[in-house]
Order: sequence, then structure tokens, then C-alpha cells
Amino acid sequence: MQTLQEWMAHGQANAVCLSASGAAALTYQGLRDLSVHVQQSLNAVGIGRHDRVAIVLPNGAEMAAAFVSVAACSTSAPLNPAYRADEFEFYLNDLNAKAMVVEQGSQSPAVEIARKLGVSIVYLRPTPQQGAGSFRLDTSSRSAQPTRDAGMAQADDVALVLHTSGTTSRPKIVPLTQRNVCASAEHIAHSTAFSASDRGLNVMPLFHIHGLIAGILAPLSQGGEVHCTAGFNALKFFAQMEDVKPTWYTAVPTMHQAILSRATNNRAVIQKVPLRFIRSSSSSLPPQVLAELEATFHAPVIEAYGMTEAAHQMACNPLPPGQRKPGTVGLAAGPEVAIMDTEGHLLVTGSTGEIVIRGPNVTLGYENNDQANADNFTHGWFRTGDQGVIDAQGYISITGRLKEIINRGGEKISPREIDEILMDHAAVAQVVCFGIPHDKLGEEVGAAVVLREGKTATEKELRDYVATRVADFKVPRKILLIDEIPKGATGKLQRIGMAQKLGLV
Repeated sequence: MQTLQEWMAHGQANAVCLSASGAAALTYQGLRDLSVHVQQSLNAVGIGRHDRVAIVLPNGAEMAAAFVSVAACSTSAPLNPAYRADEFEFYLNDLNAKAMVVEQGSQSPAVEIARKLGVSIVYLRPTPQQGAGSFRLDTSSRSAQPTRDAGMAQADDVALVLHTSGTTSRPKIVPLTQRNVCASAEHIAHSTAFSASDRGLNVMPLFHIHGLIAGILAPLSQGGEVHCTAGFNALKFFAQMEDVKPTWYTAVPTMHQAILSRATNNRAVIQKVPLRFIRSSSSSLPPQVLAELEATFHAPVIEAYGMTEAAHQMACNPLPPGQRKPGTVGLAAGPEVAIMDTEGHLLVTGSTGEIVIRGPNVTLGYENNDQANADNFTHGWFRTGDQGVIDAQGYISITGRLKEIINRGGEKISPREIDEILMDHAAVAQVVCFGIPHDKLGEEVGAAVVLREGKTATEKELRDYVATRVADFKVPRKILLIDEIPKGATGKLQRIGMAQKLGLV
């Protein structure tokens, strides 16, 4: 399958594709019919295969269906609905969006910004009685001539554009072709052994590569069902689990930790709804959390490694009977994965260097950014920016994000190493280590810690604990005990900029 049109043809016509609370089930035939409506509606008002359509919708079945159907005939550009006006103006401008899809009656600041920029607004009217995610598009306000670039997209057309996070520089546009996203969906489906009998509970945001590809496209590529929620809510998770009876879910580590904090009071639900597996990706999963998840749910937890430029998945720990190695992101699971030095030479097994990838799911390059492409592509390999090592069995360990490595007076410190040590302390529930600017050393090690409910620990106690495990220069000089660690829009902990967020600079 190399296009989303081919991908949609896979599911049985009457099988459930998408479900949601308060809506009838949407079948695969229903999704196929919806995609035809979207294609015809967009083509009729001048939007074709190579035009960009921003999507500003809340998490849920309509967002999932809009992403798939828009991407099947044009270029979809999902945006975080929580953005402010200035952010919408930047992204709509940067994307050169021709149209924007919003729900009828939307009060989003994106509407005024689109009018200001001359971006056509296409209103979506949900029709839940016809199936979860089903809708009609109102294009009556459009007067453009029908496009000459009509029809469903081809394999090398761009299906999806997303921005990188931009934590250290201006966000870069990542174009992903039909071929890229379909390849990644197949890689994930293979890693998870998805089938038509699977039902996923999607709690991931659908403006992010993890939710779009692993949460939606991969399971649907095998004819399974996905139940769409309004987004992650730890207070509702177990009620949703009991109601939906999923066979799996995927999430980021902070979500898993929030779920675990409420698991004790929901043992009956866990027993009643056995999961086939749990998946974790988008940031490193502490081995302690993995072990607690498996002990709680009695299901294998597979940690995967993904990024936007790879249309999500690059590596994954195998399901049983394959060996899962906690602390690693598993084996190459789609693209080729290697380790490269700073000069562009591939290194031998066991050597530490930069993780590089190449394969059918990898973007061909950033848009309108020659410098970024020169910096990030070497001899056909994409440089991930992650430091790591591959062992003799092929398992990949990430030792740190190169830009996140803390440089204390010339001594290089992996913040992840200190994270894992602090997570071993009985009182620690969550931790993130990061660099704090220092006038003489360049950087010092800092840490933000959330304690387990009912547990106590002092900063000195935690520093002393770390000091028993590592050299003195790696011990955090500042540990903040806080109620909640600031997170990004997708629930990920972001080390870069953490010192500023916590008022340490």
C-alpha cells in the first residue's frame, strides 16, 4: 500500500473503523464514502492534490476522519487547536495553506487569522448519526474555479506536513509523502501484529505524528477499530477502558505514569479488560515505569522510537516471544538504523555516536531549508540528533539527545542517566534532569522531581542518593521538588528550556 486510497480499501466494508462515545460506529465503507465526499468537495472549490489544507479541530473521531480523508486527496496540515492567534498566524503563513478546515460555529482564533491571511475557511458539520467521525463539508462560501489537479493523491504526493518542535531554532517543515506515511503504518502494524480483531483506545493528540500514525493509520491499515477520545484524561482513562474494552493503547511516558497513579483503585477494570500489549513512544520510558506497567496490567510493554522526520517509527522492542530489553528502544523496525561519527563514517557495533536512519518512511528533506538539509543528511542517511549505541544483538540504546547533553566544564553528562538513578528512589514518581547555565562551568546539572503520593524526601537526601551511584560531577547541584513538571503540548517532558520554565535562569 503506497497511498491512503489503497490503505482505505483494506478494511472489510461493514467492519467498524472508528468509534466514539455518543456516536454510531463508522464502517470502513463509511470512511471510503467520506473520503470521496471530501475529495469532490475540495476539488470543486479549487483545492487539489498539491494544495495544503490546515485542520484545526479538537481531538476526536472527526479529527481522525478529517486527517485521513483530507490527506487522501491533498496535503493535510493538522494544527494544535490550543494555539493562540500569533501561533496560528505563523503556522498558516509558513505552511502556505490554501484552506483551513474548522468545525461549524468554531470560536477558534484561527478563523480570524485565516480571514486576515486570505486562507479559505471550510466548515465541517459533524453527522454522528452516520458514524463516528462522519461529517459534511460546507464549501458554499467558496467561489474558486474547480481544480485541474483533481482526484486522489499519488504515492509521491505529500500527504502530511508537520513542524518540528523548534525547541532550539525556528520550527522546520517536514513534508511526508503518501509513500512515507503508508510505509510507517505498515512498519508499526508489523511490530504490533495488528489485526482486524484489535480495538485501540486513542488518547494521543491528533496534531502529532505519534497519534496520527501509530494511533490511527497503523491499526486501521489492518482493518482494526480505533475508539477516539477527546484526548488524554487520567481521571477518565479507566472508565473509558471499561466501556471500550480495548486490546491495546499507545501513549507517552508521562501518560503511562498518570495511569499508574490511578491503577490501584481500578484493579477490577484491569482484570476485566485484558490488554494484548501496551506501547510507549515519543520520549524515553524509564525502565522502572515499564516494569510497573507490566506488573500492573499483566501485559507486555513495548517501547518504540519515533520522530516526525521518520513518519514516526524507527525502532521497536518486539512482542513476546521476542526479547524486550528495558532501557533500549528495541530493534530497527522499518528503516535501516546505524551509528555515525561526526565525520560521517559509520561505526562498528558497540560504538557510541549519532543514530542515523534511511528507508521508505523517512522524509526526503525539510522544506525550503537547504542549511538544515545539509546539516541533517549525510551520504543518504538522516541524522536524528540522538546519541546512542547498537549492541551485538541489534538493540538500540539512546544515551541522550545531542543538544540535551549537559556540558559541565568539559565533562559530558547524559541527563537520562541521572533520570534513571533518581527513578530508583522509592519516593520518586517522576523526574526530568536538564542543564542550568553556569558562569564558569558553562552548565550545571539540575533536576525537577515529583514525589510519590504519601512519600517524603529532601533535596539533600536525593542528592546523596545519586552521589552513591555516579561520579560527583554528575550529581545535580539543584533539585526542585514540585507538584507537576511542565510538559509540551503532546505530554512530553522537554529538557531544553526547562531551567527557564522553572525560574532557574
